[in-house]
Amino acid sequence: MNFLLVYPRWPKLAHQTVFNLPPHGPVVMAAAIPQWVTVTFVDDNVQDVPFDKTWDFVGISVMLTAQLPRAFEISGRFRARGTPVIFGGISAMLHAPEVQSNTDSLFFGEAEGRLARVFEDRKNGRLKPLYDYRNSFAPIEDVGPARRSILDYSRYEHKGVRMVDLFHASRGCKFNCYPCCTPFLGGRQFRPRPMERVAEELATIDNERLFVVDNSLAQDKQWELTLFRTMAPFKKSFCCHPIEDDDEVLAAAVDAGAWYVYQAIFDTSDFIRERIRRYKSFGLGVEGTIILGLDDHDEDSIKRLVEFLLEINLDLAEFTILTPFAHTAAREQMEKEGRITTNDFSKYNAGEVVYKPAKIGAAKLQELYHWAWETFYAGEPQMLKMARLYKKVLRKGLKEEKINRGATEDVVE
Repeated sequence: MNFLLVYPRWPKLAHQTVFNLPPHGPVVMAAAIPQWVTVTFVDDNVQDVPFDKTWDFVGISVMLTAQLPRAFEISGRFRARGTPVIFGGISAMLHAPEVQSNTDSLFFGEAEGRLARVFEDRKNGRLKPLYDYRNSFAPIEDVGPARRSILDYSRYEHKGVRMVDLFHASRGCKFNCYPCCTPFLGGRQFRPRPMERVAEELATIDNERLFVVDNSLAQDKQWELTLFRTMAPFKKSFCCHPIEDDDEVLAAAVDAGAWYVYQAIFDTSDFIRERIRRYKSFGLGVEGTIILGLDDHDEDSIKRLVEFLLEINLDLAEFTILTPFAHTAAREQMEKEGRITTNDFSKYNAGEVVYKPAKIGAAKLQELYHWAWETFYAGEPQMLKMARLYKKVLRKGLKEEKINRGATEDVVE
């Protein structure tokens, strides 16, 4: 069976440096596809979708709500030719009713141990409209190495530099953040992968740089320590979401190759100031993820927040506008209050105002979003700030190389 797996493109944020990372969902899903199926993967962000070829079956993997308009277009073109299409991924689960009318079949939930049935059904002409595993998570020990062999890595370079590979060591999240849909998708229970499976997957990744995409590593101190000690021998440099604020954990993270951390910054408190200082004291860079348009945000508080980010010498900042994605507490509240102003999926890219803010006009919030990006990067462009972080990991690599050669001279800074 010839199976085409497509990852649709989406409009990027206006102020972000444009580069494409190898997607994670499709390679994790592809690892669960039976070996008798021939898989061809196309990332619509960097490749052309082969509409002119004949396929037995087409899968569309969607992570973001903003991918859905393009996903529906792709699906429609294949279905018009009589090719059956199946959707899966995060936004397929979040927007089931809309997706259902644009596909032949839907797959909900985790793929491990479940895709053989789907492909057997397709082969035998009895594809079901829905395969629903939302209420039954796959055994975490069954999550093996992702199938990265389907990727064309020549597509994932920026200015000659290979982009990071994505990797996950756990599923689920014990936290329940206001704008996040993870509790609906992966559950509130933290589900760590066995360390032998983590090591097995790391051994298959030839990239020296990783993005550990777990929602938060700060969910269990002992697990974090074990994870970092498992990672250390592989000598990877990695970025990740928050790490426990603990001397032992932070030291273990750095020893394992931690390079920089994504940290949500939601106010100008001493707690946040100290959190950033602590990361930096261990030599970690920090990229702040800043959501604008929370209910306590007005014009003055947003301007003060950006000034604060400059004061604490944040390495990078990514500004987004609060977006009431489906199955989040934010969506539930705003629907009750009648504050949703559009359901146009193309606008759900975290860069456009799609609701009525509590303390500021929608147009002013949109204006301040652009102002925040421009102000934070006025003194130094985003590309230069990114290059500074990248130099850190280059210096680390040079030092390790010299140590491995037995050299004793200092590395030139």
